[in-house]
Amino acid sequence: MRIFEEARLMGKLLNGDLNDISLADEGMKRIDWAYQEMPVLRRIEKRFKADRPLDGVKVSACLHVTTETANLMRVLVAGGAQISLCASNPLSTQDDVVAALVEHLDVPTFAVFGASQELYYDHINQALRDGPQITMDDGADLVTELHRGGRELLKDVLGGTEETTTGVIRLRAMEDSGALSFPVIAVNDAMTKHLFDNRYGTGQSVLDSLMRASNVLLAGKTFTVVGYGWCSRGVARRADGMGANVVVTEVDPLRALEAHMDGFRVMPMIEAAPISDFIVTATGDKHVIDDSHFEVMKDGCMIANAGHFNIEINIPALEEMAIDKRKPRPFIEEFELADGRRVRLLAEGRLVNLAVAEGHPAAVMDMSFSNQALSLRHIVEYAAELKPGVHSVPKEIDRRVAQFKLEEMGIAIDILTSEQEEYLSSWEEGT
Repeated sequence: MRIFEEARLMGKLLNGDLNDISLADEGMKRIDWAYQEMPVLRRIEKRFKADRPLDGVKVSACLHVTTETANLMRVLVAGGAQISLCASNPLSTQDDVVAALVEHLDVPTFAVFGASQELYYDHINQALRDGPQITMDDGADLVTELHRGGRELLKDVLGGTEETTTGVIRLRAMEDSGALSFPVIAVNDAMTKHLFDNRYGTGQSVLDSLMRASNVLLAGKTFTVVGYGWCSRGVARRADGMGANVVVTEVDPLRALEAHMDGFRVMPMIEAAPISDFIVTATGDKHVIDDSHFEVMKDGCMIANAGHFNIEINIPALEEMAIDKRKPRPFIEEFELADGRRVRLLAEGRLVNLAVAEGHPAAVMDMSFSNQALSLRHIVEYAAELKPGVHSVPKEIDRRVAQFKLEEMGIAIDILTSEQEEYLSSWEEGT
């Protein structure tokens, strides 16, 4: 049973919209389990408790509500932040985590697994209602909603962060059109994010979700990956490791060439569709699987989306072409076409690794969310100097997160000698 109320839970002044508060203890166990795999974030929590760099700062966050996100919230609370959290995808919410955030971590959270479109945006507006000084986004829905309907709140915003490729694309479009009114740090573009979270996290979690949903053997199957960005690279490598025959489709000649030299077959989607047993999209663009592809798609092909929004697959076109639809397994819809071919859509075309499985492993989110926490501190410290627009994560933050991760893993690296440093900063010495 959903609840929506204020001043509940033994007098705590909390707000929340959630499915089942009785799941709180179970959720807290899973949050603590994930935290064991997040040593860098734990190190930052100790510093934040001592320094309180976010003391009194109001933060509105629109993120996937998972165990890893809950641990980021506990770090920000340790730093003094006042947080309102909502979900960034209707099917990525973990209801037990929401309950634990409200009951045990005192974080107002508005998120329900399977939320309708109306409820989803209602939650975003609930997270914005107190007027944020910092925004945290995963897909830029919160920032765009703030610019559309909450413009009176914009004057108090110091800055924000964005976690995803899709969100950064949207924010750059806002910047180019002159619509973005405050600075946003593109956490997605940090090296310690896209090299690890996007590649290793997406690769593992997408394959995990496909196997959970279908229980179909991947070895020997033709597995097409749409796009060859960092997320797609991870999916292609993991599918190859499971014995699949990997095909890549691309629009960028450099990435297509890289995919070929990485050992994968490269072809247009119209050629891949008739031979593919699995197709996974991860482009951030619209209708990369379209009606023309459904018309020639192999019988029984399973299609899934690993991008943030469910627009990568033209689902309305598939619905219109189908003469029948059934649900043979949880998270799988089977569309029967006029000629008897079946197209199987996973997780309603939404972010499959979070809708079906548990998202990225905590060990890679440790770095991504450490970048988030340190970027928030950077925004507070340098608010007067940051201009509206999309900003990179400062290199010193990125390198610090990598160094902390190495130290926590017990890995030592070399240090330049003074002679080497001098050589690298000079030009006189040659052959």
